Amino acid sequence: IELKSGILNIFLRTGVVFTQVDLWLGLSYCDGKWNEVAVSKEGSVISATMNELREQALEPHLQQLKVNSPVYVGGIPPEIQSFYRELGLEQGFGGCMKDVKFTRGAVVNLASVSSSAVRVNLDGCLSTDSVVNCRGNDSILVYRGKEQSVYESALQPFTEYLYRVVALNEGGSVSSAWTQARTRESVPQNVPTPSRAHSINGYSIEVTWDKPAGVIGVIEKYILKAYEADGPTVPIISAELADAGMLTGVLRGLHPFTNYAVTLTACTLAGCTESLHALNISTPQEAPEDVQSPTAISFPTFLLMSWSPPKTPNGIITQYTLYMNGIPIYSGNGTKYVVKDLAVFTPYQFMLTACTLAGCENSSQVTLFTAQLPPSHVDAPVLTVLDSRTIHVQWKEPVEVNGILDRYIIYMATKEQNFTKWNVIYNSTELFLDFTIPQLFPGTEYLIKLAACTGGGCSISEASTAVTDESTPEGVSAPKAQSYASDSFNISWTKPEYPNGIITSYGLYMDGVLLQNSSQLSCYAYGLAPWSLHSFRVQACTAKGCALGPLVEARTMEAAPEGMVDVFTTVDGSKEVQLKWLAPNKPNGKLTYTVLVTGLFYADQ
Repeated sequence: IELKSGILNIFLRTGVVFTQVDLWLGLSYCDGKWNEVAVSKEGSVISATMNELREQALEPHLQQLKVNSPVYVGGIPPEIQSFYRELGLEQGFGGCMKDVKFTRGAVVNLASVSSSAVRVNLDGCLSTDSVVNCRGNDSILVYRGKEQSVYESALQPFTEYLYRVVALNEGGSVSSAWTQARTRESVPQNVPTPSRAHSINGYSIEVTWDKPAGVIGVIEKYILKAYEADGPTVPIISAELADAGMLTGVLRGLHPFTNYAVTLTACTLAGCTESLHALNISTPQEAPEDVQSPTAISFPTFLLMSWSPPKTPNGIITQYTLYMNGIPIYSGNGTKYVVKDLAVFTPYQFMLTACTLAGCENSSQVTLFTAQLPPSHVDAPVLTVLDSRTIHVQWKEPVEVNGILDRYIIYMATKEQNFTKWNVIYNSTELFLDFTIPQLFPGTEYLIKLAACTGGGCSISEASTAVTDESTPEGVSAPKAQSYASDSFNISWTKPEYPNGIITSYGLYMDGVLLQNSSQLSCYAYGLAPWSLHSFRVQACTAKGCALGPLVEARTMEAAPEGMVDVFTTVDGSKEVQLKWLAPNKPNGKLTYTVLVTGLFYADQ
């Protein structure tokens, strides 16, 4: 169906049969009133009617008409126009429609069933003065001249105009067919504030408004916007309503217990205008959301509970209820509570309920433990001496752990340290029940104690004692020989660096001969020759054997030489004498000689 140049054209194709009906209208429809158009197919007769005018055509070969696709009124979408090129489709219908109905069924409300509408008011038109711009007898001369185009301004918005061109010369004139053009609509003016709003619940409100007056054009859509009162100028929530015939809309996604300012925006194809003022409304309270699970500071026999307000309270919190193992233990407005008389390191289930006047919401359930304590008692370890350098340590797990066993620690002290300095020789979370201590000193007494630890601390056992097997001493020191007279030595030495047991005796060797064998750490040697060289070595012994220290050498002090010095002279001329002498029989030290000469000496003049 096409209305063009005052002719209503009907094109119908069923199968391979094509039928066309043309109804001449002229400008009879340009009277500013509603026009009723009816198209029907009854058997082989196709008819078209507008108001009182009627035209029909007979086509015996027409097949039965079955409609099994969408019905497009006023035009077809661009994406399917290529399939109907033979129709020569032009610009779609622009204007107003109402009361569209088919033979079967009720009147169709285009505003509710249409999937899209462009430049068409689907619920009636505003009154316009289209009469003076439409009728042929009232046509106005727009342009006279030789140009082939003209720009016309100062027209009415959203108004349909008919134009034709008359070409004339001295021989006569020829006119074009009438062609239609509609000016675009204007941006809406004076959009009213929403007239009423009421809350459906805390998350949505229903808004009602009046149709804007003086809108020139077709309202494409309405937009509802909600701003937080005293908040930023950016809308929190907005909703587009494409059904411009509806004057009621719902804003969803709001926050409960919040003040909002609601505005109305009306849009035509030319643009949108928002109402200057807003309608204030407060959403009611709802049950809280995102209730936080309680937390606790753990102590061995009590829990200091605390909780934060819900992330989304949705109102004023009237009461909190704290549940332990499904039983309420606290109700009130506080955010802290102490749960007493609990068992050490025991799990408890907690849940928090937060309530507003509108309802309550539970947090997720959380498991909290009381704090750990150190184990109640730790037995002393059992020690087994494996050899002179190794002790095997064994122990048992504490009976009352009072938590989660975290680690074992072994402390060790020796007699050489007076058992006051305890060294950590084992610290492990592996939770084994034995450990072998290597690289110990032979023949040494050790004190060993065990610590068992939880997250609450450590408990230490009593100390156990073990003595490693003796061995041959190591690190026997070199003796120190000092001579304070020409015939004797004072010799002293220290304990071996590693006695490796109990030293039973020290042997002092001088010049390879055992001089002394006792438990003393010193010896006096006498009756020696002055400045005589001697060697010394210490031997230390345990029950397992003996070991020699390094060899050192020393001399006795010097004494005066003993015997005569025999001197021999030889004259080697008038000016030289050569002297020779023999050493004393007993030098008794390192000798130096002094030659004394007396007499006259020659001197050059």
